Amino acid sequence: MDANAIALLDIFEKKMRLEVPMFQRQYVWKQEHQWAPLWEDISRKFVEFIEDRTDAPVHFLGAMVLDQRQTQTGRVERRSVIDGQQRLTTLQIFLASFRDFCRLEGLGDFADECEKYTLNTGRMAEPEVEKYKVWPTLSDRQQFIDVIDAGSRDALEKLHPLTRRKHSRKFEPRPRMVEAYFFFYDSLAEFFKGTPSEPPLAADKPLADRLEECFEALKTALKVVAIDLDRDDDAQVIFETLNARGEPLLPADLLRNFIFLRAARQNEEQEALYKKYWAAFDEPFWRKEVVQGRLVRPRSDLFIQHFLASKQARDIPIKHLFVEYKYWVERSAPYKTVEAELAALAKQGKDFRRLVVRSDADALGPLAYFLETFDVSTVFPPLLAMLDLGASDDEMRQAARVLESYLLRRTVCVSDTKAYNRVFMGLTRAIRRDGATAAVVRSHLAGLHGATDAWPSDDRFAEAWMTGHAYSTLNNARIVYILTKLSETYRNSKTEQLKVSGQLTVEHLMPQAWVAHWPLPDGSKGVDNTWSVPESDPRALATRARSAIVQTFGNLTLITGGLNSSISNGDWATKRAAIEANSLLPINLQLRSAETWGEEAIERRGRDLLSRALELWPRG
Repeated sequence: MDANAIALLDIFEKKMRLEVPMFQRQYVWKQEHQWAPLWEDISRKFVEFIEDRTDAPVHFLGAMVLDQRQTQTGRVERRSVIDGQQRLTTLQIFLASFRDFCRLEGLGDFADECEKYTLNTGRMAEPEVEKYKVWPTLSDRQQFIDVIDAGSRDALEKLHPLTRRKHSRKFEPRPRMVEAYFFFYDSLAEFFKGTPSEPPLAADKPLADRLEECFEALKTALKVVAIDLDRDDDAQVIFETLNARGEPLLPADLLRNFIFLRAARQNEEQEALYKKYWAAFDEPFWRKEVVQGRLVRPRSDLFIQHFLASKQARDIPIKHLFVEYKYWVERSAPYKTVEAELAALAKQGKDFRRLVVRSDADALGPLAYFLETFDVSTVFPPLLAMLDLGASDDEMRQAARVLESYLLRRTVCVSDTKAYNRVFMGLTRAIRRDGATAAVVRSHLAGLHGATDAWPSDDRFAEAWMTGHAYSTLNNARIVYILTKLSETYRNSKTEQLKVSGQLTVEHLMPQAWVAHWPLPDGSKGVDNTWSVPESDPRALATRARSAIVQTFGNLTLITGGLNSSISNGDWATKRAAIEANSLLPINLQLRSAETWGEEAIERRGRDLLSRALELWPRG
C-alpha cells in the first residue's frame, strides 16, 4: 500500500470518481458528533489564516483508504472507497456549501474555483454519472446529486422544503446530506458575515480578501492521509484493522512518551524524572472522565488543554492536544531541559487539582466549590497563569472574589456565555502582560462593555434579582450556593456557629401550588388555569403576577431535606411553624416575625436579600 499526506483539495483535484461500494452503510454522520467538530477544525484554520498565523501546524482531518478499480478506455478513472466514505462525502457537501455561499455574495471566481473540486470536467463517456467526484451508495445518490447540483441554498430549500407531520407541530426530517449542507452553509454565513450581536472576525477586511485567505487554508493547512492499496493488498483485512476497537491512548499517554523519549536523547535520567515529576499523573484521578460542555473527557485532557491555554493565551482545541503541545514545545522551546518542562507540568498539575477539588483546608477551596457549582471551566487558564506567575494565596482570594462577582451576576441576569472563551483568553493575556494581581483581573473585566461580555451593573442585577424567575433559570445547586452565602450575612458576633450535616434544598415560602390555601390580596381565590378565563379578568391578572413572583429570590429559602408535601403546600401559619421547628439557619430566623406572607412580604424580603447580595458580589 502507499500512504501519503495530501492537502484536502488535492484529493479532489484529479479527474477521478471515488465510488462507495454497494455493501457499505448509508450516510450516517450527524451534527453534534461529526459536522460540528469538523466545522470547528476547518473554522479554526480559517481564523489562523485571517489572523496571518499561517505557520501554525497543519491539521489532519483523518484517513481514507482507496482501492484501485479497473477503468475502461475513455472512462473517468475510478477508486473504491474502502474506508472514509462518510468523511469524503461530507467534505464534498462542505465544498458545495462554500461554493454556493461565494456565488450568492457575488464572488463568482471563488465559486467557479470551488466547483473544480466538486465536479469532473472535460470529455466523459457518461457525463451524467462521471461528472461527480464522489459517487455514494444507491440509496444516497439522489440527495447527494441534489446537494451538488442545486447551486444555491434557496434552490435546495425548494427541492427539500420543511413539511409538518400530520397532527403534529414537528417537521418531517429532511435527508441527512441536505441537512449537512444547510448546517455548513449557515455556519459559513455566520463566520463571514457575523450576527446582530457579534461582528465577523476581521470585519474591516473585504469579504473577498477573507475568503481568499480561507481558501488558501483549505488548499494548504487541512490535510488527509490517503492510503492507496496495491493489487495484492487485502482490502477487507485492512478495513478491519483500521476499525478495530481497542483501548485508546489518551493525550497524556502520548505526551508522556514524547517527553521521556526526548529525556533519553538528552541523557537526562528518565526513571528519576518519572518518580519526581510524572508519577502523580498516572494516578486514577487524572483518568477520571468529567463533563465539559457537551464533551466527556478524562481529567488529564482538560488539564493539558488549560495548561497550554494559560501559557499561550489562546484557545486550544481539546481534540488535538498532543499535536498542539508538541508543536508548542518544538516551535517555542519554552524550557531549556526536559526536567524544567516536567517541573512546570507537575507544579501546574498541583495547581489544577487545587482548582477542581474542594478542600476546606486550602485557600482556594471556596473558589473550587464555586467553579464546580457554576460549571465555569473557561476561567481555568487565567487562574493557572496567576498561579504560574507566583500569585500569593491572598491575591488569589481577592481575584476569586472579583471573578465570582462577574460570573454570578451574569448568571443571575441569564447572560450569554458564548463569549467566555474570548473573555478569559483576553484576561490571560492581560495577566501575562500586566501582572498576576486581582487589580489586573478587576480592571480587565470592568473594561468589558459589549452585549455579550459586560459585567452587569447594580441596576441590571437588581432588576434580574427582583423580577427574574430564579427557580426556573438557575439549578438547585446554584440557588443553594447563593442563599447559603446570604444566610451567613445574618450572623453576628453573638450568633452560634452551626454546621449543617444534611443536604440543603430550595423551598418556596409561598408554594408553587398556592391556589388552594393562599387567597389573593383581595381575599378571592386564584385561578387554577388562567387560560380558561379572559386575559382581562382581574383574578387571572393577579394569579399570573403571583405565580411569577413565587419564583423570585424573595420567596426562596433553604431547608435540610424536604418538608412533607401537605405542609409544603399548606397555609402560611402551618408552613412557618414547620420551618421554625426544623431549621436554625440564620436566613430562616427572620421569618418568625412574619405574620402573613404575600406579594408585599416577598418583595420586602427580596430587597433585603438584594442589598446583601450587592455587598457580597460588588461590581468592580
